[in-house]
Amino acid sequence: MLLHLHLYLPVLAFIGLVHANNGSVTDYAPLINQPCPNVTTDPLVRVFSPRNQSLHPREEAYVNTRLTTVIPNEWKNWVGDGSAIGYNLSSFNNSFPKIGLAISGGGYRAAQYGAGVLSALDARNESAKAAGTGGFLQVSSYLSGLSGGSWITGSLYMNDFPTIKDLVYGNGGNLSGWLLDLALATPDGSNIFSDANQHWYGSILWSVIAKGKTGIDTSLTDPWARMISYHFLNQTNRNDFFTNDSAHGAGQLWSNVPLIPSWQQHLVPFPIIQTDSRPVGSNLTTSLSPTAVVYEITPMEMGSWDPNLSAMMNLTYIGTHLTDGEPDNDTTCVTGFDETGFMMGTSASLFNQILDFAHNTIQGFDNNDAKSILLMLNRQLSELRTRANDVANWPSPFHNLTGKDNFEDLSSKWLELIDGASNHENVPLGQHFVKARGMDVVVGIDASADLHTGWPNGSSPYLSAARITDLLQSSHQPAPPLPGNTAEFVSTGVNMRPTFFGCFPTQNPPEYPIMIYFPNSPPLNGDNPVSNTGTFKLDYTPKHTQLFLDQVHANVIGGFVPNSNSPDPNFGKCLQCVAIDRARYRVNPVLARSEFCSACFQQYCFDPNNLTSSAQLPGRKLAFVDPDPQGVSAVTGFLSQSKVPIILGFVGAALIIAAISAFLIWRKRRQMRTAVYQKVIELHDEDEPPFIQHNRYSDGPRSASSYELERVQGLSHAPGQHF
Repeated sequence: MLLHLHLYLPVLAFIGLVHANNGSVTDYAPLINQPCPNVTTDPLVRVFSPRNQSLHPREEAYVNTRLTTVIPNEWKNWVGDGSAIGYNLSSFNNSFPKIGLAISGGGYRAAQYGAGVLSALDARNESAKAAGTGGFLQVSSYLSGLSGGSWITGSLYMNDFPTIKDLVYGNGGNLSGWLLDLALATPDGSNIFSDANQHWYGSILWSVIAKGKTGIDTSLTDPWARMISYHFLNQTNRNDFFTNDSAHGAGQLWSNVPLIPSWQQHLVPFPIIQTDSRPVGSNLTTSLSPTAVVYEITPMEMGSWDPNLSAMMNLTYIGTHLTDGEPDNDTTCVTGFDETGFMMGTSASLFNQILDFAHNTIQGFDNNDAKSILLMLNRQLSELRTRANDVANWPSPFHNLTGKDNFEDLSSKWLELIDGASNHENVPLGQHFVKARGMDVVVGIDASADLHTGWPNGSSPYLSAARITDLLQSSHQPAPPLPGNTAEFVSTGVNMRPTFFGCFPTQNPPEYPIMIYFPNSPPLNGDNPVSNTGTFKLDYTPKHTQLFLDQVHANVIGGFVPNSNSPDPNFGKCLQCVAIDRARYRVNPVLARSEFCSACFQQYCFDPNNLTSSAQLPGRKLAFVDPDPQGVSAVTGFLSQSKVPIILGFVGAALIIAAISAFLIWRKRRQMRTAVYQKVIELHDEDEPPFIQHNRYSDGPRSASSYELERVQGLSHAPGQHF
């Protein structure tokens, strides 16, 4: 089909994320045999040591330019002159903290939770701005996501960082929204063999086969990535979902994020997607140990800060096989491998732990979703060879890299990348503790479902802190003091409310960043919760999504008041206090913490010497309550939009029923009169001529109604008939 360019030019004009054959689902295929740069003057791999780190020059330039030219004005927009929180903003001399936000994994749940939190931190949201929390996003320097958190991260940047409202629900123009009511794996409903589902599967496989025909091994991650793209990238709307009228996000490259207008104006944080690595040859079908390499993917490069690798590859040429940093020859480079959907799919590739191909099962997924995914994998494998079905197959740029003898995949020409939470670090905090980034404030947005009720128990930040302490001391900043275990996270209640960690450093500069923790938690006002859904829930009705985001938004702007179900009217200012706190240490002499902010810290900080209790959070309902069972919103929406026709219909039906009733009563009386008459005739039978006996009323022709009844009764027993 021809591409309707007029629908997509506004998007494509500023993103420029597609290959030469603009607008085909086959644009998912990378380009092979491309000219390589001169690696002598322009190396493809950047190597460093844990103690001699450096950022990519373009990352450093972007972050510093934003920090010095844009963010100071955003601080003024957010906190004014600072007097409301007890400071004079000019005292900080425009030297403000560097802030990073990390959005956890958890499928659609995590994507929506991240959306709800970001909306509550965005100055473009009026209720957030009024509450004082809106503005935090504008002063942030970094944004990371993994798995479901990478879906919202990719979606934001591929759509030029719109408001959450426009991103999720659409804007009536170039943004159609996430369309979460169209199930991720079965968008036309549970019948995977319906024409629409089959056409959609065909388009996805067409994309994947185009990639496989280049000689690059594919896997189940590739169709998974294409499914994700239909919802979170641009070029897809409800009307063209099952057609090939556009590329549906194929060919939109992560390395082209710097082309979007908001990036050009330094208006957005620097983005990072996180993924983990299964040691090649291990064939692990379990979670990873903490020693497994954690990778990050930025618009500039892909690699790891872990001490056993400490190397980065130019993202534009990722997908190229390198040996000791060099391609096989000058024309064997690959471009376009960094397809954004595949980056998000890689970060969410959890199939090594749930796929049982031998028995045709995928643990956790709905039966129809599992069948559809396995159906595509079967068709894919009938067309293409592959290395490993259950991981994302990446050509390794780090093969036989000099000086990296401790790198576990040094001898392999491939990397097996999987879900970014496979080592149980579900919130991508580690990237923000990298020493070279010099972060002052780290925000953990945690949508983990650790407890049986679907809420976090703090295990992700706890394990991240342990990994930093045990393995990453040379490459990462220390983590702030946290509860000693997950039981303490729960008993102190910090897994159920906004909490600040690291409020009381003992050095200058502080020995660790301060951390703000936003865990997915029950509504503080005691409403039934709707955000603690399952990780493998692959569709949401519009009503559920709206209530989900509303609850999260309200929780974030509301903070908490101990022993109360009321929101804290001061939480916005308390968030300003914690966001700016590290800037005090850059003033000589160090500025004292204001009285107002000290009170905030007493309420919101985790203090190992003065533990709080979960009993301070009364009235929170923990059990999920489906706000829209069987899609009731669709029915109620129809009813609300069709009140007049329905009322008139009922009135008409009532009149018809009354008329039928009157007719039946009249007919019954007539039959009774006829029966009496028949008795009279029978009394005179012996007096009647013979021909009269054959023309009695009871022997007359059968009524039409009796034939109709017999016909309907006969049909009612025929299989497959519905009335």
